[in-house]
Amino acid sequence: MERRWLRVAVLATIAALCAALAGTASARVDAQGASAATVVKVGFIYSKTGALSAFGQEEFDGFNAGLAYTKGKCGGYAISPTFVDDATDPAKAVAAAKDLIGQGYKILAGTASSGIALQLAPLAAQNNILYVSSAAAADAITGLNRNTFRSGRQSIQDVLDAAGIFPPKSAGKKVVVFAEDTAFGAGNVVAVNSIFGSKGHTVSKILVPFGAPDLTPYAQQLKNSGADVVFVAWAGANGPAMWQSLQQQGVPQKMDIITGLANREIYDTFGPLVPGVKLISHYVWNAPKNAVNTWMVKYLAKQHEGVPNIFTPDGFVTAQMICRALQKGGVDTAKQITALEGWQFLAPKGKQRIRPADHAMLQPMFQVQLLPAAGGHFAVKVLKTVSPGNVQPPVTPFK
Repeated sequence: MERRWLRVAVLATIAALCAALAGTASARVDAQGASAATVVKVGFIYSKTGALSAFGQEEFDGFNAGLAYTKGKCGGYAISPTFVDDATDPAKAVAAAKDLIGQGYKILAGTASSGIALQLAPLAAQNNILYVSSAAAADAITGLNRNTFRSGRQSIQDVLDAAGIFPPKSAGKKVVVFAEDTAFGAGNVVAVNSIFGSKGHTVSKILVPFGAPDLTPYAQQLKNSGADVVFVAWAGANGPAMWQSLQQQGVPQKMDIITGLANREIYDTFGPLVPGVKLISHYVWNAPKNAVNTWMVKYLAKQHEGVPNIFTPDGFVTAQMICRALQKGGVDTAKQITALEGWQFLAPKGKQRIRPADHAMLQPMFQVQLLPAAGGHFAVKVLKTVSPGNVQPPVTPFK
């Protein structure tokens, strides 16, 4: 009898151990006993609220669309996202990242804020995890460390796009960068000085406190600057108010404007200021002609999200990159990095490539116009697709 009870006890212990192991494993088993995808948790830190919440929503929509597009294509791995609101606050973003890393997350992604991305990237290297920055444009993110990648463009790609619009034979112009006093704004000053300064132009800056409620003094300063050209680089939610201030001060009548086309929500405010002006564009939904963009546009329409906005493809590409990292590198961070370096793929914008030397995202850019449309609104006319090679950033080797 004692032997019988001993045998039962041993079997019960083995059964309990097996159950515990099954509970800690990430691989699921379906009703028929077939192994399903191995679940990998990914932390997506973005501005659900705060000054950049509009951009955050675009990244969120794009990332979820990208997850749907890549589902079942990640080499036996399934991405399970945890979404965390950073409220456009670097301190909250860093705290969220540390918490996720402490929970064992090995892949983080997100943020449209350059200031936030520049603080999350060092954490990736320190903890040997993979970090994919999204729409944040600061050039300093490129080449920061091998654990950090970007899914969007960087400031100098905007400026190189703009250089293709600026009269090639002109020289000696006075160019003022009008931007917010942020990492994004500072990055644009450096990029404009690098590109336009090398062509014989004088570059200066007017930096406005982020989220400033009264923009009139800065618009007046710009009006009185004697500039031939103003390069406007603006990311804050007060963009419409900024353009209204420039209009009220007569800035468009005093100097040429070079700027990028931002969110659709600004078209009707911005359109009257730039009649017939060529604008640089990171992305507009009707510019790329490829199967991936078509898929994304149709998917978002079915989800009732409307047509994609400027940073929707950045979220989408983030999902593509994480899927590729898992497909080729599994859950090993070093192998994930190797899998992404040099990868060329079709994204919503077109063919893109991750440069191994510094993880710059080589990608096409666009040139567009805003034209009057029905009902007093403005719509985009696509003028040109600029090839990745013509907006290729200089190499910034890893430190």
